Amino acid sequence: MNLCNSEVVKRLPHSQLNALELSGNYWQTFPWKSFKALHYPQFDICFDVDGSNTYDVIFAEQVFEHLKYPYRAARNVWRMLKPGGLFIITTPFLVKIHGHPLNCSRWTSTGMKYFLEEAGFDPETIIADSWGNRECVVANFDRWVTFSHGMNLDNEADFPVVVWALARKSAA
Repeated sequence: MNLCNSEVVKRLPHSQLNALELSGNYWQTFPWKSFKALHYPQFDICFDVDGSNTYDVIFAEQVFEHLKYPYRAARNVWRMLKPGGLFIITTPFLVKIHGHPLNCSRWTSTGMKYFLEEAGFDPETIIADSWGNRECVVANFDRWVTFSHGMNLDNEADFPVVVWALARKSAA
């Protein structure tokens, strides 16, 4: 997931972009014009907006499955993005339920694409994908497993562990 998303992020003109990460700081190491991290549930993206047309790129990794109102949250992300801004979202799929504080939603890559389109993102720009395999699904039955290079990392489309999407707010 991060390998695929990193390829996109590496090609961005970082020094010209204002970035926001929701509930993380993985992407702060890139040389952004500005970088801000807001953490759920203190910042509740379902109700809170941190400026309109403020950010060029917003990341939400492993957050949206915890939200009571993910559609509202996606609309708020859309509001916070500048025209042409990029939203990168990741969620688990075939991973055990983990309520911190809740666990409400899961999407397939197709479902994620429709969800983002309904939230206002340009459907022509939405790229959604997934990764996983049977071995990784089974490995997470009992406890959280950190995926490593020694594990089978082949992708089996019918066993997605994680789903992600890249979406743009229309420039017009």
